[in-house]
Amino acid sequence: MNTVAIIGEGMLADAVYKRLSGFSLVRRKDFSEDIPAVDLVLVLQDEDNSSYYLEAEQMLRPRDIPWLCAYVSLGEGIIGPLVVPGTTGCFQCAEARVSLAGSNRKEVKDLLMRLVSDDSVPHHTAEISPTGAGYMAHIISAETDKVLRGDRASTEEHLYLINLSNLNSTIHYVMPLGTCSVCGQLPDDSPKLAEISLQKCLKRSNSYRCRGVSDLKEVLLRDYWDSRTGIFNDKKWGLDTTFASAAINLPLGFYDEITGGHSHSYVDSELAGILEGLERYCGVAPHGKQTIVQGSYSQFKGTALDPSMVGLHAEEQYEQPDFPFTPYDPDSLMEWVWGYSFLQARPILVPKLLAYYSLGEGEGFVYETSNGCALGGSLEEAILYGIFEVVERDSFLLTWYARLQVPRLDYSSSGDSELILMIQRLKAVTGYEVNLYNTTMENGIPSIWALAKVGTKGSVNLICAAGAHLDPIRAAKSAIHELAGMIPMAERRLKERRLEAEAMLDDSFLVQQMEDHSLLYSLPQAEERLHFLLDEGNPVRTFAEEFHSLTWQEDLTEDLKQILRAFLGLKMDVIVVDQSSSETLRNGLRCVKVLIPGMLPMTFGHHLTRLTGLNRVLDVPMKLGYANHRLTPQELNPYPHPFP
Repeated sequence: MNTVAIIGEGMLADAVYKRLSGFSLVRRKDFSEDIPAVDLVLVLQDEDNSSYYLEAEQMLRPRDIPWLCAYVSLGEGIIGPLVVPGTTGCFQCAEARVSLAGSNRKEVKDLLMRLVSDDSVPHHTAEISPTGAGYMAHIISAETDKVLRGDRASTEEHLYLINLSNLNSTIHYVMPLGTCSVCGQLPDDSPKLAEISLQKCLKRSNSYRCRGVSDLKEVLLRDYWDSRTGIFNDKKWGLDTTFASAAINLPLGFYDEITGGHSHSYVDSELAGILEGLERYCGVAPHGKQTIVQGSYSQFKGTALDPSMVGLHAEEQYEQPDFPFTPYDPDSLMEWVWGYSFLQARPILVPKLLAYYSLGEGEGFVYETSNGCALGGSLEEAILYGIFEVVERDSFLLTWYARLQVPRLDYSSSGDSELILMIQRLKAVTGYEVNLYNTTMENGIPSIWALAKVGTKGSVNLICAAGAHLDPIRAAKSAIHELAGMIPMAERRLKERRLEAEAMLDDSFLVQQMEDHSLLYSLPQAEERLHFLLDEGNPVRTFAEEFHSLTWQEDLTEDLKQILRAFLGLKMDVIVVDQSSSETLRNGLRCVKVLIPGMLPMTFGHHLTRLTGLNRVLDVPMKLGYANHRLTPQELNPYPHPFP
């Protein structure tokens, strides 16, 4: 006969013991007593006790004994997950997922209030009742029966959540946490893991993707979104935007990150927002490999990227008393990760703070954002879109700092009815007139600056966005979707913060956060700073005049190789760091960080501008015929950029 051990004391343990009276049972108060060989261990507590479950893990995993925990927390019964030795997914994974996804629960907020106020009254029942214990015992008994019969238990990779006030129960998927200290199996970072050998990658229908959003719908919603245990725990549709938009919430512990999707379908926008959120999740910290290399650039000079090539802050910035970063020192110790250099055709060490982004938290020598981060259905697709993002931001910034009088595009000449209707619809719904500008740089990848301007007094005056793609039409549509999604938010922000915006006109260093940039240029008084772009004397060109006809290739990798050849021809390296996590790899999704030393990185907050060492901003204007001389640093635009 199968034997079950029940470990624990209290109402729940007693109820389960009574329910399983027909089984061969071993009862123990805790793990201080010897546990004989059994087929299943039930670890049952009336209150949450993480250290108790860690002790269970340390005791039972080496003995290859499956076990199931159940306890009560914040008025809720929690059962699971079933821990199966030799597999990933454990109580700590579940605890982390529940803690992160549940950070917006009223019960959690009540608990936090109790920590700061003795007068706070909780809205949940802290203790388990006989009825609640009996109901939980019923579920635990059914799970025990499944395990002993060899059937798949409902709590395998899942857990039950039971509202003890009304006994409403739900079951939730718990994705194993790749970085889990208990069951995580991350490999050490190494040059071998960084090697890249580009493979054939067929495009899906008429797109530049090998897997469409609709193809991924089932896995995205099944594996990543859950209000109680998901990587993403909330979603909202933007019903006040011209096109369909969706906001997805990514809880990261100390703060929530909002990611968004924009398309002509709310469902597709929601899925796109999840994909962008996965990109963000992979980009904030290593989730796929253990970082093990530490040292200075001087030590690794022969095998490492020179950090000074990616753009530093100016000396006077570092000298500011409250500046959050320290000057770069080639002898200073830092963590490194392995990437792949296409110029050198070999793995290369990259500072971890450049491979993942700092969000301005003041660690290291530069402020790094999500520049070059991209997610794709294959490694090749992710690299391609990572390059597009680097190019999009670089072309926007170079146009801004060098005040290039780039040609305005006649959008009606595009021949694309969807693009034309998008621009017309945006004007009809919001009153904003959209202008498109060709900001393509020497690399030849079509880049578009989109500017929406409204004539209504008191409204947001103008909003900017950008896009880059091998297909200029797709680049333009991407930028227009971004504009449409920003308009309602920008209008609310200006109403709430107009006085702050006006102060920013006089003091650029008051532009501290991402949203401050677009807020500043919401004011009509700031428009003169964009006269180099808005000047009616600038040429107006057709799409055919500005862009070469596009050669369609079935293999996306051939497009990628074409782009790589263009950069290598310019003696510019393309470095790829694989940021993929165990959470994305399980569904074949790859995430990368692309660095192209010399390209201008996007930063937010005027005090965090990074231009030192980036000579392209001085050289390219003359190279492309926008200037008759090499620019000097003093000629560069001194104002905060208007990128959203």
